[in-house]
Amino acid sequence: VAMAATRSVMRAVRVFEFGGPEVLKLQSDVLIPVPKENQVLIKVHACGVNPVETYIRSGTYARKPALPYTPGSDVAGVIENVGEHVTAFKKGDRVFTLETVSGGYAEYAVAAANKVFPLPDKLDFRQGAAIGVPYFTAYRALFQKGCAKAGESVLVHGASGGVGLAACQIARACGLKVLGTAGTEEGMNVILRNGAHQAFNHRDPDYTERIKACTGPGGVNIIIEMLSNVNLDADLQLLSRAGRVMVVGCRGRIEINPRDTMSKESSIIGVSLFLATEEEKHECATAVLDGIEAGWLKPVVGSEYPLEKVAKAHEDIICSSGARGKMVLLL
Repeated sequence: VAMAATRSVMRAVRVFEFGGPEVLKLQSDVLIPVPKENQVLIKVHACGVNPVETYIRSGTYARKPALPYTPGSDVAGVIENVGEHVTAFKKGDRVFTLETVSGGYAEYAVAAANKVFPLPDKLDFRQGAAIGVPYFTAYRALFQKGCAKAGESVLVHGASGGVGLAACQIARACGLKVLGTAGTEEGMNVILRNGAHQAFNHRDPDYTERIKACTGPGGVNIIIEMLSNVNLDADLQLLSRAGRVMVVGCRGRIEINPRDTMSKESSIIGVSLFLATEEEKHECATAVLDGIEAGWLKPVVGSEYPLEKVAKAHEDIICSSGARGKMVLLL
């Protein structure tokens, strides 16, 4: 009886109030969720950590989950159980997902079957946890919202993190000229190994001048922007005619001169994977799975943390000096 009882509970991170990283509480007596119809239960091996999860936890984000909740969406693991009407998966299948129903910072997570995808054997679970939000967001920013075309140039601003590296790999595979910025020498080397034709250190005072010298008077067609509250004003000076800045990340306000958009008929476009339709997510999934199959989509895993160190992970993803891949929790 005791063994049966222990099998019904799991370790999971719970948030009972919004606030700093210290509100992330690891509990060992959380009930293992049960998949309903069209849902699956995943035994989690790794879960990606995304900056948006820190904004939600702090209570400053537009979307606020009902308290208490378990954060996390980018899960990779093995199917443990399936609900009614699920035919695409069975117990033992290796999978990844970009969205969970019950939260991914846990030993088990429930997800809708149509948000779960097979994890090819060539990728491990850590890499599986680095696919969902980063690659779907990068694809959405480049093509669904940015209308990128082969032959155009793209500047990935903050290219050494999860979304940035995904954008570099996708853009390179699709025939764009890829420029990337990072904050460390190591970060610059990582982006050069993952699709960027040229890398720039955004801590150098004159790095924008060096980008202009690289792109010439025409400017850059698309900018994928991870920190628009710092870079947006400068981004508008780097754009080509009809260029577009894709706002993927923002941590505050910034003042710009709208005249800078008029002089080139440039666009500032917000990107939110949360607003993607089912059809758009399906398109992202197809592109991602094709990329894995073709071999150019290779997630880069950066810092790894055990579930016990989740608060440190949330601190580091915002405060670290420079990313070098996707941050993951290991279970």
